[in-house]
Amino acid sequence: MTFFEQLQNETVNEREYLFSSPLIQAALRGEVQRHSYIAFLTQAFHHVRHTVPLLMACGSRLDSDHEWVREAMAEYIEEELGHQEWILNDIRACGGDADAARDSIPALATELMVSTMYDRINRLNPMSMLGMVFVLEGTSIALATQAAGSLKEGLGLPPQAFSYLSSHGSLDLEHMKFFEQLVNRIDNDADRTAVLHTARVIYRLYAEMFRSLPGAVEEEVRHAAVG
Repeated sequence: MTFFEQLQNETVNEREYLFSSPLIQAALRGEVQRHSYIAFLTQAFHHVRHTVPLLMACGSRLDSDHEWVREAMAEYIEEELGHQEWILNDIRACGGDADAARDSIPALATELMVSTMYDRINRLNPMSMLGMVFVLEGTSIALATQAAGSLKEGLGLPPQAFSYLSSHGSLDLEHMKFFEQLVNRIDNDADRTAVLHTARVIYRLYAEMFRSLPGAVEEEVRHAAVG
């Protein structure tokens, strides 16, 4: 079994917990309200704005034995620059207040997700960054493009309101191929443990982010009633 396969197999429960979030399921059905979608974009902005700084922090903390990973971080940085601005543009296209979103305080789960990554990179093992990459890009591949299509139909918003979701589904598919090759080169047990543990933690926090969004409680209640 490759390490990438191990990552997939040993995060099944956490991934199912995320994907079963009632608001995610509602989004896939195109049943999310505009304010909930804007709230999601706002939280996405708050963690995506840290993607490049986190990648840079990871690269700066790696030793010479991990030069091959540092080179990969440089490629990721080039791909990820400016994506937080795409999200703000989507908010504007939804009729939302992008400036208010930029200045808002992130939800607790979002803040914990970001602070956990800075902590794990700086205090424990910079290879932890690959655990977050695994979660966010894997989730994007599985959900983003499909959710964007359903939300377009359900909300009646222009295509410009879905540039973040639409672009990341296909973009991250290429990233994940690159990621798979990258992590399969990891042969150090401590590095593997750091990546796997981080993936489990980030899956949980990402799920809690979705459960904290406006409309999430109503979906929980409706989901329970239907169930």
